[in-house]
Amino acid sequence: MKHFLAAAAVALTAIGAFAQGPVTLPPSGGNERATVTQHIGTVVVSIDYSSPHVHSPQGQDRRGKIWGTLVPWGMANLGFGTCKECPWRVGANENTVFTTSNDIQVNGSTLPAGTYALFAIPQQDEWTWIFSKNHTSWGSFFYDPAEDVLRVKAKPEKAEYREVLTFDFTERKNDHATVAMKWEELAVPIDINVPNAADLYVATIRNELRNSPGFNDAAWQAAARYALDNKHPSEGLEWAQRSIDPAGGIGRKNFTNLMTLADAQDANGKSAEAAKSRDEAMNDPSATVFDLHGYGRQLIAKGKSAEALKVFQLNAKRNPGVWPTNGGLARGYSAVGNYPEALKYAKLALAQAPDEGNRKNLENMIKKLEAGQDANK
Repeated sequence: MKHFLAAAAVALTAIGAFAQGPVTLPPSGGNERATVTQHIGTVVVSIDYSSPHVHSPQGQDRRGKIWGTLVPWGMANLGFGTCKECPWRVGANENTVFTTSNDIQVNGSTLPAGTYALFAIPQQDEWTWIFSKNHTSWGSFFYDPAEDVLRVKAKPEKAEYREVLTFDFTERKNDHATVAMKWEELAVPIDINVPNAADLYVATIRNELRNSPGFNDAAWQAAARYALDNKHPSEGLEWAQRSIDPAGGIGRKNFTNLMTLADAQDANGKSAEAAKSRDEAMNDPSATVFDLHGYGRQLIAKGKSAEALKVFQLNAKRNPGVWPTNGGLARGYSAVGNYPEALKYAKLALAQAPDEGNRKNLENMIKKLEAGQDANK
């Protein structure tokens, strides 16, 4: 009877609201409408809902009486509308509406791009989230399971007290996020994954390069680097080539663009061409002492010690006597096991160290070399 009266009260409020026409009045019960929007990479997810309070509009404290009482466990007959076994609307007044701009994975299951009513079947130990294609109805009075697009399970968790029902994005990454419904002392999460996040970024970049970014060689290089780092080698090669192509006055050869081209050529099985591009990059006038030093460090990290030493030696030839080149030679000789020679250059670099951080790093290198250990580890 209690559920019937509550449903009837909401129904009468709704009818009254509809009868008011286009005027704007406060929401029924003071349950203010709220919207939370989150970008997950290029995907946009939003939840639009009404926020009931733990305290009733009359000031009654309903703490401890929300779950299983105000919000019944399981499905309920609300005593109004066509639905006889109805889920909870996850809020108040109008439907809670979930919108995603692209296909996503919700708790491991696919939810196509679109707008949905978000319902729930609450239970003490496990909830069921329901995404229904009928998102325009008022509450769940006319809920029809035939309109379900997806149902997923979720585990409720004890949480900090929330007077007002909220949806919070508690985790946010480039390819996944977690949003949790929080009310009273309960939270129920929804895990959202974007399994093709890199594909979406590449598609966005491809379109952007047809606009003003496409007139900038740095944009082509950055696009190529992203593509290579995210397993899109063909786009990486195409865009890296455009970054050095002088056609239209856009592309230009410099250390960064040529190194990216070399990596793209390697990723596409063009090792001979990659070697030529790297050699051209290292001998390009734009290559700074720090560019060459950084590249040598990368080679050491990849286990290419002999190649790294050659780069450090080239750097010392082009930029003699400065601390990055002496420090690089120390690392290079250490990587090939020539610790006495490495120690000599590490001491030279220590005397030139520009700041306390680099000084401490070189002191640690010297201690390792004196102990007969590789300074790079």
